[in-house]
Amino acid sequence: MPATSLADWLRAASDDELAALLRARRDLATPPPSDSTVLATRAGTAGSAARAMEDLDTFTLSVLDALLVADADTEAVPLTTIAALVGADVRPAVDRLRSRVLAWGDDDAIRVVPATRELAGPFPAGLGASAPGVDVESALAEVGDDERGLLGALAAGPPIGRTRDASAEPSLTEDATAVQKLFARGLLLRRDDETVELPREVAIALRGGRVCSPKALHEPDLPTSPHQQSTVDEAAAGEAMEFLRQVESLLTQWSEQPPPVLKSGGLGVRELRKLARELDTDDTRATLLAELVVAAGLVADSQSGTPEWVPTTLADSWLASEPAHRWVVLADAWLDLPRLPALAGQRDAKDKPVVPLSDDLRRPLAPTVRRRVLGTLGELPSGAGVSGADALVELLAWRAPRRGGRLRDETVRWTFAEASALGVIALGAVTTASAALLDGDRPGALNAMYDAMPKPIGYVLVQADLTVVAPGPLEMDLAAEIAAVADVESAGHATVYRITEASVRRALDTGRTADELHELFRKRSATEVPQSLSYLIDDVARRHGRLRGGAAGSFLRCDDEVLLAEVLGTPAADSYELRKIAPTVLISPYPLAEVLDGLRAAGFAPAAEGPDGRVMDLRPSGRRIPARPRNSRRVVPEAGLSGEQAASVVTHIRAGDRAATSRKGTAVRLPGGGGGSDTAATMALLARAQREGREVWIGFVDAHGLASQRVVTPTHVGGGVLTSTDGERYPLHRITSAALVD
Repeated sequence: MPATSLADWLRAASDDELAALLRARRDLATPPPSDSTVLATRAGTAGSAARAMEDLDTFTLSVLDALLVADADTEAVPLTTIAALVGADVRPAVDRLRSRVLAWGDDDAIRVVPATRELAGPFPAGLGASAPGVDVESALAEVGDDERGLLGALAAGPPIGRTRDASAEPSLTEDATAVQKLFARGLLLRRDDETVELPREVAIALRGGRVCSPKALHEPDLPTSPHQQSTVDEAAAGEAMEFLRQVESLLTQWSEQPPPVLKSGGLGVRELRKLARELDTDDTRATLLAELVVAAGLVADSQSGTPEWVPTTLADSWLASEPAHRWVVLADAWLDLPRLPALAGQRDAKDKPVVPLSDDLRRPLAPTVRRRVLGTLGELPSGAGVSGADALVELLAWRAPRRGGRLRDETVRWTFAEASALGVIALGAVTTASAALLDGDRPGALNAMYDAMPKPIGYVLVQADLTVVAPGPLEMDLAAEIAAVADVESAGHATVYRITEASVRRALDTGRTADELHELFRKRSATEVPQSLSYLIDDVARRHGRLRGGAAGSFLRCDDEVLLAEVLGTPAADSYELRKIAPTVLISPYPLAEVLDGLRAAGFAPAAEGPDGRVMDLRPSGRRIPARPRNSRRVVPEAGLSGEQAASVVTHIRAGDRAATSRKGTAVRLPGGGGGSDTAATMALLARAQREGREVWIGFVDAHGLASQRVVTPTHVGGGVLTSTDGERYPLHRITSAALVD
């Protein structure tokens, strides 16, 4: 006989089936239900049912809609009826619904939780109210093209429409409107003077006897293109290298000129566009860069009187690391970033633009979406990639249409674009390094990215036009030397630097000599060093350092008295209050760095001098603030109940069921707990049960204040505690009533 209620059905289920239910719907086990009736009540609440429906695919939800169309929330319906409505084998979907207790009962009498009707919306399967008594087939055979067009639009759902003809009388005359004719044939219902509704039976007939679209029955295909996994890894490594270069540039720029923190928090639009312009990229990518350097702890709010976004001390160790390690730090931060950078630039509820690094971008579920997208790509064969995000959006929407909210599809597209920019995916496929990172294997990710990245080279190509081409990533020491003497002109898989008079002077300002620069290019250039470069270095070196300054405030000295006279004749001499104290020495009350910058702007080429007379570098190394501890808690999907935990809850429920159905004999009731003579009576009853080996029914309140019932066999009563044969201990002061079981 089919179960008459959900509680009866749960009570008749096996322990394994109950444990599987609790693992599928963890909220039902917290706190443990006292018996099957409580479990059924909890499973039937709208909130719990909504959570159970979140992970259901489109086909299963369509079967649930068909059950509601058949009114399975008020009366039992057979499986065959649902199969006819859906037009497919519905048993797998019904079993899935039963495993989550959204439906219950045998195949000949299936019911659904009443709360699902509220959750499915006013029109399950896009169907309207029932209007029996109309010969739909005959009526449809008589409709004209205009009437059929209107019916087709409403049959696709929703089944209601607004029209001025809703208040018109039914008519089949030649001048009657399509709405009037449909009223007359019973194929359309009037809801009010402006609204009409398509009857359920008519819509089902127009759909070919099915309640759902054929597309809902099968998971959409995900078109893919095959690639070698090594090709995917190398392509991703190239994107990663470019991303790392832009992060380095951001840290350099914000070291020298930290952008201010807005009063409301975040990075201003003007500063964002300035960053995008200097990095030669768009606002979207600049936002992603800014969000990730903060998420990785490389930049932080200085939290000073005038707060700024300033690189932290972690930035120095990051910059000194190998490229593969740098990528792992950023990719790991992106995976667990509880924010949506792509929301920047959109309008909030008050029609104000959302800015980067503000609280408006916070979305705690963003890491779950990223892992879901990458996990779906990871299911593909090795090296197989999708051509774009649209097919992925369609697939994920079919698998879980009730998850993600209004930004569900856009979040998938944003994740795909960000993963491509960061080198987490390439050619639409997950890389070897990313797969390891998703599994929590950071060393494996590091090794995989190291193998995929092009190996550093120890040479450059110097051209006659004073450009230096690096055909790949340079060794760290060579990269530092080239950056000191040349400026990046264009970046990519091959970086082009340009050497100018200013860049050579900058290298000399750091203490390098002309001979050292000649030696650098002689040893490291794979091409012959052009004479134009040698002449440029020698020419700048001849003029460099003839005028030297030291801190007094500051001083300038030069053996050429004529040159000092030229300096004193410039406006800069007045600006920096230069004063001659000897034929070859000038002094100023201003810091040396400011004096040298002013003289360089006036066309001179002074150099800074240290206490030992050697040239020293006065350029600021950039601001730094102490790094703050990062939140080490990783965002992972909520773990389900373990088998042991589920078995324990099932035992708890079974004990409550047993207590609820046991016949009670001699009873002792203890209002408000034990105490006085009541406690003595309880002790006497429990002691008798222990002596006679009899079962005793007890009412019990646990530490959370939840009341439950138990049937136990006492093995020991003493010390204020009842110990049962199953090892459970019940403090006597929490036992509210007790009775021997007949």
